Amino acid sequence: MQTFDGKVALITGASRGIGLATARRLVAEGGAVVLTGRGQTALDEAVADLGAERASAVAGKADDPDHRAAAILHAFERFGRLDHLVNNAGINPAYGPAFDVDPDVVRKIFEVNVLAAFEWTRDAVAAGLERSVVNIASFAGTTASPNIAFYGVSKAALINLTQQLSHELAPAVRVNAVAPAVVKTQLARALYEGREDQAGSAYPLGRLGEPEDVAGPVAFLLSDDASWITGQTIKIDGGASITSGESD
Repeated sequence: MQTFDGKVALITGASRGIGLATARRLVAEGGAVVLTGRGQTALDEAVADLGAERASAVAGKADDPDHRAAAILHAFERFGRLDHLVNNAGINPAYGPAFDVDPDVVRKIFEVNVLAAFEWTRDAVAAGLERSVVNIASFAGTTASPNIAFYGVSKAALINLTQQLSHELAPAVRVNAVAPAVVKTQLARALYEGREDQAGSAYPLGRLGEPEDVAGPVAFLLSDDASWITGQTIKIDGGASITSGESD
């Protein structure tokens, strides 16, 4: 399948995990990608893995406006266009009760997980983004999320931001989101490390998610197969919402 033949996607936070898995999926289906992330070495390895003819990277922090401008400009200079944006960059520097989290940490979580996603979308659209945006939210944004409360609150805000932007940008650009439950990434290690089997057994499908489990639905939402879908958030949760009462 060459679903993304001739199309270009910019993916933030894509040196590993869900972002890199999404990049692999898009390249496998004919697309080209621009990756962002904080570490140049990891990005260089990702580009080498994907193939330099259809992958490129710009290192920087997701909430840095100069980095954002440079990455968007690079997409047009390197590939001549920008069709899709995946807002995958996110942080969760606090683990524990909500009342124990420093307010400055809370602000940083929102700056990266919500405000940066908004600004990437705004600037990409202004530069000529043509087709679709997918925000990587979280199942934590749909229910209580013990010990990662403000990560969950930020992702709830991102889910609502998805709805707001989908309305404002229609019909020219579609905006959707996915809300994964626990996926085996470095960001989520504190939620399963040392007890993966136990954590996975809580899901009806009997395992934790893999980055590829998210990449497929993201690719679908970016593609023309989802051309009549906007403002939606797809839960990718191994069936967790079946038993949590959050399936609607």
